[in-house]
Amino acid sequence: MGLGYEAWRETRRSLQQLLSANETTLRDDVSLRSRAFFHQSSAMMHLPSEIGDYTDFYSSRDHATNVGIMFRGKENALMPNWLRLPVGYHGRASSIVVSGTPIRRPSGQMRPDQSKPPVFGQSKQLDIELEMAFFVGGGNRLGEPIPIERAHQHIFGMVLMNDWSARDIQAWEYVPLGPFLGKNFGTTISPWVVPMEALLPFAEPNTVQDPKPLPYLCHDDAFTFNINLFVSVKGEAMKEAATICKSNFKYMYWTMKQQLAHHTVNGCNVRPGDLLASGTISGPDPDSFGSMLELSWKGSKTVDLGGGETRTFLKDGDEVTLTGGQSHYRNHDTTLLSSLQTLL
Repeated sequence: MGLGYEAWRETRRSLQQLLSANETTLRDDVSLRSRAFFHQSSAMMHLPSEIGDYTDFYSSRDHATNVGIMFRGKENALMPNWLRLPVGYHGRASSIVVSGTPIRRPSGQMRPDQSKPPVFGQSKQLDIELEMAFFVGGGNRLGEPIPIERAHQHIFGMVLMNDWSARDIQAWEYVPLGPFLGKNFGTTISPWVVPMEALLPFAEPNTVQDPKPLPYLCHDDAFTFNINLFVSVKGEAMKEAATICKSNFKYMYWTMKQQLAHHTVNGCNVRPGDLLASGTISGPDPDSFGSMLELSWKGSKTVDLGGGETRTFLKDGDEVTLTGGQSHYRNHDTTLLSSLQTLL
């Protein structure tokens, strides 16, 4: 990631050549193949980078509108700044884990009854957030912004991401500075990073933004990606997982180039391996909502998993699977939710 844009392209071309049917270097050398390849079933996957910093954006208009309606009403669903800039917050890099790592149900302060003082205990509204994220490659010096014209040269590749969220802890703590303990107990990403060059065939025209952003956020080239996304949940008593969400990355309002340009416009320096996430990816239809907060509409209705199983939020022992892909691209992320009692 740190070698920069041209090195990524050269490496990808070299790998494609080595793996092509007509290339003899690996194809005809049994000894070399035995050293170069490993069975995936016998491999242990790790985080693809030492993540120094992590930023989570809030770039789905449908998600931001849904949450705004729940907490502020339809008239004030979007805050005045939302259509002017990519809203985001700095998360905790130390608690980002690779797919398959168990997540503990967090404890914290909550105020379930607004007429009474807050209480302490385990979160009762544990949620998922369907996201994608990109790794920064290259970087910039402190005080030198990355212009949007060159932003693509600093976006290395993408992973699937689950931004685990304790909604009851978050609701009590977030005013006035935003997410804290309701988010930083765990974030899961897939181990495979799909390089941006592999995703370019799925680029589509960007969402028409109204009002038009300020010049430093404007770009005309297509950098919105058609990637089908799915979320399924499997309870301990269930034989098969149930799909609860069918969304698409193309629903994002702010592009990755805009996110990176805004992140650095004040001179903030980003470094190779930094992770920048999309925020929850929700679409316009109820079955495309990327969080259980939206699917259950703040717990007011249940999500049907089949066989008599329903959820408003996650139960101990639930397994959550995020899947993304198109016919030429497949990326898989499995995350486990375990109870605090089980782990201790």
